[in-house]
Amino acid sequence: MTRITEVRARTVNVPLTNPTSFSNRKVLKRDYALVEVVGDDGVKGIGFCYGGNNAGALVTQAVRELLRPILIGQDTHRVEGLWQEIYQESLLHGRTGSVMRAISIIDTALWDRNARAANLPLYKFLGATDTHSVPAYASGGYYLDGKTPEKLAEEMKGYVAKGFKAVKMKIGRENLAGEEARLAAVREAVGPDVLVMLDANNAWSDLPSALQFMNMAEPYSPYWIEEPFSPDDIDNHRRLAARTPVPVATGEIEAGRWRFNELLDKEAAMISQTDAAVCVSITEFRRIAATAASYGVEIFPHWFHDLHVHLVASTPNASMVEFFADDEVLNFRKLIDTQLEFDNGRLILPKTPGLGFGFDEDISCAWPQGSVWAVRVVGNSQD
Repeated sequence: MTRITEVRARTVNVPLTNPTSFSNRKVLKRDYALVEVVGDDGVKGIGFCYGGNNAGALVTQAVRELLRPILIGQDTHRVEGLWQEIYQESLLHGRTGSVMRAISIIDTALWDRNARAANLPLYKFLGATDTHSVPAYASGGYYLDGKTPEKLAEEMKGYVAKGFKAVKMKIGRENLAGEEARLAAVREAVGPDVLVMLDANNAWSDLPSALQFMNMAEPYSPYWIEEPFSPDDIDNHRRLAARTPVPVATGEIEAGRWRFNELLDKEAAMISQTDAAVCVSITEFRRIAATAASYGVEIFPHWFHDLHVHLVASTPNASMVEFFADDEVLNFRKLIDTQLEFDNGRLILPKTPGLGFGFDEDISCAWPQGSVWAVRVVGNSQD
């Protein structure tokens, strides 16, 4: 039996070189919560999540103060049992959000640690459906100062030139005419056969506004409309799904199989964007994916291609990985020592054990002694 000897956690703040905008907010920096779980055999696993653009330390505080005491001394292979125990412990503190992300990154670290101990890539440890590569779509199209429709179209065309057969762009920040100019430029640039996904980032609070946008967008054949409303407004997702031929996609910040079951039962989303760093872990991701399969719903995991490449490669109804070519958008890659390779729109699966990468040496060597939490600003000496 291998027992957990240490759980370390820290928050790392990574500023964006160029501030990035969505439909209704602007991001200047990103907070990432990082975890290491160590066994008494000396093998360690890592977990991570996006902690938001402010107060990401809430995630690592939950790891340190709420969950770590339950884990120390436990069998590293009691993954299901530990999931249930730490989930139960967290009920009074939040069934979505920061505490659930803390559970997610611990669970990821356990799976990673056990796969490394078995000397297997994570997707093989989980039970692979693919063993060489998996399809991906190029995610980008963010709002930046001075970014014209022509520059947006050039960005998307560049992804297609690299072999990607599907691209995603942000929508919802400009007026209807401005959004049509952006969408028209992209469709003309990538041609009729490339899938174009639209991400609204909760742009609308009412159905008429969403329908007005969709009536404009439908002639451009979008593959899906993502997060049109607040994630809590499931009924408006259902109403929109019933009124447009464009599939509705959502679920990226949902946690737990129960919320996903409600989305499925209400037919509020034809595409589930379950995020294993948010939904309460790899363990829960597998349950959600199996439930979605019984409804005939596909999973397109949200964010963190470094993690989700393994889950798409081991989940029959997980279709594509969301891939970020621009590290100024998902700048997590600045914290790790190995990057995924891609070829003709497919991500090459790692051959090394576990997740296939580690935290950068500056991060791995800087876990504070005698503590399990610290905050570090990248490019700054403050710890």
